[in-house]
Amino acid sequence: MAHALNGKHIAILATDGFEQSELQEPKRLLESWGASVKVIAPGDASQIRGWKDKDWGENVKVDAPLKGAKADDYDALVLPGGVINPDKLRIDTDAVALIKAFGAAGKPVAAICHGPWLLVESGLAKGRKVTSWPSLKTDLGNAGAEWTDAEVVVDGGLITSRKPGDIPAFADAVAKALAA
Repeated sequence: MAHALNGKHIAILATDGFEQSELQEPKRLLESWGASVKVIAPGDASQIRGWKDKDWGENVKVDAPLKGAKADDYDALVLPGGVINPDKLRIDTDAVALIKAFGAAGKPVAAICHGPWLLVESGLAKGRKVTSWPSLKTDLGNAGAEWTDAEVVVDGGLITSRKPGDIPAFADAVAKALAA
């Protein structure tokens, strides 16, 4: 699954409470294939804290504040899960606006686990085929999405996955979308 992503710029939008593996592992894989990956977060924090298993995890460096982040500066957007992270971001108007901007620009938007909550809030889920952590099935259906239980679902530029075990397929789908 090696990909050539040199010259590609990817944003990961997250805040405190992101699922540790769902931010760090896609970031590692995408960077190993040559992409430049930047973590964007609300506020002015220089780092955000992950969630691992049943407790707080490691801190991750924030590369850019959400305020001022533009879809024009990136080729794709990744939305990690964790219950806390997307729940905080879906009430942040700047976060929702950035996600909408990626969708309007036709750029790949990839969400894993609970990350698809942000697709509901931004309106990107409507009329699309998606997957997620199983507890989001009803939310996504109510938002007009067609939910399926699959490792990864690609519907145009929208890429979704269910859980940390799906990360290799998830990152591969992001890379393929960028190569298209």
